[in-house]
Amino acid sequence: QVQLVESGGGLVEAGGSLRLSCAASGRTFSSYAMGWFRQAPGKERELVATISWHGRSTYSTESVKGRFTISRDNAKNTVYLQMNSLKPEDTAVYYCAAKYFQKTLWEYWGQGTQVTVSS
Repeated sequence: QVQLVESGGGLVEAGGSLRLSCAASGRTFSSYAMGWFRQAPGKERELVATISWHGRSTYSTESVKGRFTISRDNAKNTVYLQMNSLKPEDTAVYYCAAKYFQKTLWEYWGQGTQVTVSS
């Protein structure tokens, strides 16, 4: 079992920065790939970024590429999403997710943290 708890969301002005954190339970955290998703009101959930279990492979969706950076610290059982140059369209609930590195589907989800970017 994996439990995920997000933190770091809040209200920020356009052009500002936030760092989201996702704390995971379990000593096997390093065996899981991690991802960040977001869902805005009235829109479908979308994948934002992923990072492999070893941290050496990352992916970011085009809309955030160059602005958001995903990273992980396995010693702290934590994954981060550094969000720079925020835009109002980044406003959404951001969710942390995890899956065992050999799995295809995301297995575990956090409760979400609200990010609101004002213009």
